[in-house]
Amino acid sequence: MGNGAKAQQKRERNAKDANKGGKSQLKANEASKTIVCQTCRQPFMNTTRAPALEEHATSKHSKTLADCFPTFQG
Repeated sequence: MGNGAKAQQKRERNAKDANKGGKSQLKANEASKTIVCQTCRQPFMNTTRAPALEEHATSKHSKTLADCFPTFQG
């Protein structure tokens, strides 16, 4: 087997992998936005920690974490 055959095999393998489509994370990220601010309805990912949510509540709405996110279990 010469170098030309190896190159052709690599081209075929890469073409087959390219047809599988991209592995985008966007749909998974949108699906994981399960925490919603009850004041402005802004969604947050379910991995968001309490300090970030508290900062949103105080800086955007001058409210507490419990006011904006009553169902949040930190």
